[in-house]
Amino acid sequence: MNTASPPNSAIPPDRTAVFVGDTVFDTTLRVGSLPAADEKVVSDYLTDSVGGVVTNAAVACSLTGTPTALVSSVGTDAAGRECAEQARGLGVDFRPEVVPGPSSRAVITIAEDGEKHLILVPGVRMYPSEAVCRELSLAGAGWLHTAVYDPAAARAVIARCAESGVPWSIDLEPATFPDGIETLADHIDGAATVFCNTHAARAIGPDAIKVLFGLGARSVVFTDGSHGARWCTPGAAEVTVPVAPGAAPVVDTTGAGDCLAGSFVGMMLDSGDPLDALRYAVAAASHSCSGFGGHLSYATRAELTERRSA
Repeated sequence: MNTASPPNSAIPPDRTAVFVGDTVFDTTLRVGSLPAADEKVVSDYLTDSVGGVVTNAAVACSLTGTPTALVSSVGTDAAGRECAEQARGLGVDFRPEVVPGPSSRAVITIAEDGEKHLILVPGVRMYPSEAVCRELSLAGAGWLHTAVYDPAAARAVIARCAESGVPWSIDLEPATFPDGIETLADHIDGAATVFCNTHAARAIGPDAIKVLFGLGARSVVFTDGSHGARWCTPGAAEVTVPVAPGAAPVVDTTGAGDCLAGSFVGMMLDSGDPLDALRYAVAAASHSCSGFGGHLSYATRAELTERRSA
């Protein structure tokens, strides 16, 4: 029997960005190299923090100054309690569904080149339940962002968006469509924006952006690591937003794509200009790679504005 406790369904007014998805307890370690079989390596850096694709994006959105609500799920273990405590201190209106059992965990190792290697241990639930999603009020919401870790529950969320006239975006994670991108057709059809990185594009196959348009995406933000991002809309030329020259050296790429997505959402609600929003988002994601630990390295809007004007 599901004894989950539902989050408060009321969403604060005034262009609130709503994030629905995963909350994960991250343990991040830095190593000189990954261990070989039966080899021991020593780490000189370790940190524990709340994370997850959608949770990181929500933190990035809140740092733009946009009111942000996060609806996710945590377990009843110590990791879940720590996630809730940390999330509530990050400027996010955290509405967790608490489900008896373990929380989702991730162990992330960072090599010398800053690239991450991640092991995910899904907990009792990676996404709010379908019942919570069906009952979620979007009064006052200006945008909803999600990653489809539970297709049925996410479909219920998107149905609420369609009923309420709220635009939604999806962060494509290859693990969410192991049987082909067509399994997410209902989620993509009508999406204001789909965020697609190079890993997701390879999983989709040839002409990934064209495929997403064929499934009904209204726009695609294609993220390409150090090459920046591209703004893509059907029938129009793609616009590339590069990483600014002189960007800080890459230390840790964890959460960079999440940072870009959340920053884009926040700035879209602020200005409504997708290219301005993407320029800011690329700058935010680039900056996030200069420090360790996912959202721990995210900058506020004031900090980024100061750096961009320097």
